[in-house]
Amino acid sequence: MSDGRDGAPEAAPDGADGVDADADSDPSPDGGHAAATPSTHTVRLELVDEPGQLLAALQPIADNGGNLLSIYHERGNKTPRGRIPVEVDFEATPERFEEIVDALRSEGVNVMQAGTERYAEEVTILLFGHLIDTDLSDTLSRIEACESASVADVSLAAPQGTEEVSSARLRLEARAGETDAALAAVRDLAAEKELRVVEPLTGVEA
Repeated sequence: MSDGRDGAPEAAPDGADGVDADADSDPSPDGGHAAATPSTHTVRLELVDEPGQLLAALQPIADNGGNLLSIYHERGNKTPRGRIPVEVDFEATPERFEEIVDALRSEGVNVMQAGTERYAEEVTILLFGHLIDTDLSDTLSRIEACESASVADVSLAAPQGTEEVSSARLRLEARAGETDAALAAVRDLAAEKELRVVEPLTGVEA
């Protein structure tokens, strides 16, 4: 009778065994939904300087549940391939973040960095040979195409003119755990173009 005054009998039957009551109460305060709580993510993209490219890159983010927060469009700063770096901040759950990154790549958008771990390893290498004659732009594009690395910086030296042997220092940003794959791709490309590779250089600022 006394229990009936404080309303305890309504809760007691469901939680009498100590299981159901906890199961019903934990998800609401605890964020049993915490794993699905959106957090802020950053992606760094490389876009061709053409009308509509930025909008096309933002569409996969919106279509896959990303909530756009800010866009930093660096028109005055070109990447080694002459493209425009764009940094986008958005909110999304971890699962949706991975879906967004996959969707961007599926649409042909070059994702230079995604979050903090995508391109977490840096390595500097030197290329020697007829870099100009073998099309340096093509070389850089094909390194990017391996998807294990992004060319963060290029420094070209051709003291004897573009028709002679030249050298280029490349700073690569490789996905965590994929540096070996990135270097293997560079070696294969260098062998194809008869270029010499010196790698990796450690403790060197590019």
